[in-house]
Amino acid sequence: MTARETWTVDRLHHALPHSASRQQLLADVNLTPIDELPAVLDRWATAADQLQAAATRIAAARAQHADTTVPGDTTVDHTGDVLRDAGHRTDRASGRGAA
Repeated sequence: MTARETWTVDRLHHALPHSASRQQLLADVNLTPIDELPAVLDRWATAADQLQAAATRIAAARAQHADTTVPGDTTVDHTGDVLRDAGHRTDRASGRGAA
């Protein structure tokens, strides 16, 4: 996706790699007051744009190092970092994402 106007809530949902982030998106959409919803969706679209941009680099790095063994646990979920960097803060106490 190259143009911001092509995002829909469904496309954003499918662009997120982990169920926790998909659930947070849906919670934000359902619990955010309507007048605040455009800003919240814009932050999710920015996060999805960043994730998609990183996907190409990640695939290239994986291909380059396909036969390399890395010691230790390398399954680290960085979705929270991307969302934080995109300006999305999760407020776990209230059960909804905070803009």
